[in-house]
Amino acid sequence: MKIICIGRNYVEHAKELNNPLPEVPIFFLKPETALLQKNQPFFYPEFSKEIHYETEVVLKIKKVGKHIEEKFAHTYFDEIGLGIDLTARDLQSICKKKGLPWEIAKGFDGSAPLGKFIDKSRLSDINNLKFSLKVNGEIRQDGNTKDMIFSFDKIIAYVSQFLSLKIGDLIFTGTPEGVGPIKIDDHFEAFIGDEKMLDIMIK
Repeated sequence: MKIICIGRNYVEHAKELNNPLPEVPIFFLKPETALLQKNQPFFYPEFSKEIHYETEVVLKIKKVGKHIEEKFAHTYFDEIGLGIDLTARDLQSICKKKGLPWEIAKGFDGSAPLGKFIDKSRLSDINNLKFSLKVNGEIRQDGNTKDMIFSFDKIIAYVSQFLSLKIGDLIFTGTPEGVGPIKIDDHFEAFIGDEKMLDIMIK
């Protein structure tokens, strides 16, 4: 199982980090040890002083595929969930300045909190899907998949040119604007529409 993460897939998020808009999907990987499931708490590590949250819609791949055509991409997933891409922004900044890979800033243990999944058949339009993040009861991110630069189908088609997709693979599809730092004792709740998908504490 692998965790594939799409970067800079919402215009306003790219702008808030002063990043150029991509012409093709940007992706990176997190290891399986990054997964944090069943609403377990995230323990703030000692190696970073600036970890940020990025709430993302997550696709769960249901069958093996490679070089998938965009028109067939929708048949490769039935379940949609929410996850948080935790990023050690201070370490990422160092990596960027030195032209180094980002794994140290993106792939650390627990850096991919993942909530429950729901069948996409329950959702009226996955390409116009509202989702949000509350931190300590206050909305911090309020996104909609209609604002993605690259759709779910485009992401699957593009990534599968380079990586074979396997059953159980997860695709984090990018975050909207509103990212920010996490703090010990923060309470994170993520929603698709009004349905709570994820509920974790920072310790």
